[in-house]
Amino acid sequence: MKVPHAGLALIAGSAGLIAAGLMAQASDPNRLAAPVKKAIRIVSAGERLDALARAQVWRPPAVPVSQAHLAAAPAAPAFLSCRFQISDLGGTSQKFDCMLENGDLVRVKYGRTPEIPSEVAASRLLRALGFGADEVMLVERLRCHGCPVEPFVTMKAVELTDSDGFYRQLVDYEHYRDFEWVAIERKGGGRAIGTGQVKEWAFFELDQIDAAKGGAPRAHVDALRLLAVFLAHWDNKSENQRLVCESEHDWPEGGACRAPFAMLQDIGGAFGPRKVDLDGWRAAPIWDDRARCTTSMTALPYEGATFAPVTITEAGRRHLASLLGQLRDDQIAGLFAGARFDQATGLLPTVVPHGIPEWVAAFKSRVRAISDGPACPQ
Repeated sequence: MKVPHAGLALIAGSAGLIAAGLMAQASDPNRLAAPVKKAIRIVSAGERLDALARAQVWRPPAVPVSQAHLAAAPAAPAFLSCRFQISDLGGTSQKFDCMLENGDLVRVKYGRTPEIPSEVAASRLLRALGFGADEVMLVERLRCHGCPVEPFVTMKAVELTDSDGFYRQLVDYEHYRDFEWVAIERKGGGRAIGTGQVKEWAFFELDQIDAAKGGAPRAHVDALRLLAVFLAHWDNKSENQRLVCESEHDWPEGGACRAPFAMLQDIGGAFGPRKVDLDGWRAAPIWDDRARCTTSMTALPYEGATFAPVTITEAGRRHLASLLGQLRDDQIAGLFAGARFDQATGLLPTVVPHGIPEWVAAFKSRVRAISDGPACPQ
């Protein structure tokens, strides 16, 4: 087998971790981990663009915003147990896929990183307001049966060396490892839509959504854009968004999805730009020019990435302002406390830890930057 240079470098740099992970497993052909398959239907480029043109980006939330419980996921457990799954993992954050005892496949993010509280809070806020995001909950302790010492590094090495068949024979589900304060992510929104090359969407592609073809009205699209700026969602590369078909029943074989939806699937880089950095988030601008209602993310990392400068309509500004304005102070405090923001800032040694009231004040200040002031030009 020819091993890529990148794979050799990774294995050389983490030989101890990978070796320990392999040595900890016992061979048992009756307990093989199955590869994780992403629920995506491959379509043509034209079919994808048609689905994007007809996509919605907002639905009225099932629970009124003023009654949303933002402090924690409903019935969030303190302890979960799962079975490790061999899968390809993108990105650089520490994560792995795992099968819960009830059969649900989830993605687990672990380690001392502010990305976890960022994604927990941002996804919970998006869902409460009616925008699309995966369900992400914080769990105090997760027991992973079959996990190696360092799951993410091990899976990266397995992927780069194309050795998943060999590694699968070494997985032992009698062996387990415990992880503390992990994020459990369940994919939401239905089945993903993509081509062989393009499996997600970039923010500049929101211009393709066409209300005349049944897509979201401009007000909803602009509200999503403005909310992304509000959160400082600078890590908006295309793989951090997903186009889905909301129901398999609305997508017959050989036909078009009748209910496409454009959602966010990874918001771990929010509340910063340094991820859960209160001072940076307070300073991140909402508007380039409030009088003209122009906004961008050019002041954030990667100069906004896929988020191009845009003019927000008055309807879009009012729609988001109306949603955010329904939140009470205790809901906002619960959002940050439930995601452990008061603990997260300690993960960055150069950032002074801040209390929940300071995060609430910053949140409300950014809401006022959207809601206050004159109407946007028509």
